Amino acid sequence: MASAGSRFHGRVEGRAARCAWPGCEAPGEFRAPSGRRPDFDGPGDWRWLCLDHVRQFNAGYNYFSGMSSDEIEAAQNPYGGWDRETRAFATGGGDVPPRWSDFTDPLDAIGARFRRPVPEAQRGDGRELSGEDRKSLKILGLAPDADRRGLRMRYAELLRRYHPDHNGGDRTHEKALQAVIQAYTQLKSRPAFA
Repeated sequence: MASAGSRFHGRVEGRAARCAWPGCEAPGEFRAPSGRRPDFDGPGDWRWLCLDHVRQFNAGYNYFSGMSSDEIEAAQNPYGGWDRETRAFATGGGDVPPRWSDFTDPLDAIGARFRRPVPEAQRGDGRELSGEDRKSLKILGLAPDADRRGLRMRYAELLRRYHPDHNGGDRTHEKALQAVIQAYTQLKSRPAFA
């Protein structure tokens, strides 16, 4: 069986103050608004009443008393506070959150805040290439969207240009030839060119 104190929501037992109702000697265990309403400056003023007097107060309490019809309509507006624009929080040049308008699913927007950013060099082409792969593509003079056939054709072209057997025995391009062979060897085994 529940005790008498736990049966009533909002009861604060053991208060030494008496009921604020004139002439009542019972302990004031229930809070009721008094005077100033809650506003920007704080929660408002309260008075403490006994159970009988808080019931009487609640029966006659009208939140809208003293308000004009426009104030009542504004208080009953389901969009209270959402009808005006609010300022964005300053980021101070730090972690700039994504704009909500960039997402159709709110959970995507929340997850995007904590996702690691994709480096600029990896955006757009959608291929998983490491920095070393991109460096090798640059040595061969290929774009990140090159395919296996394009890779082989470009390799053959550069071999003819730099190999001493194909350019009349000129060995001045040996370093370039080594770089081309190394780049091709690395790229041909990558899944992006399989």
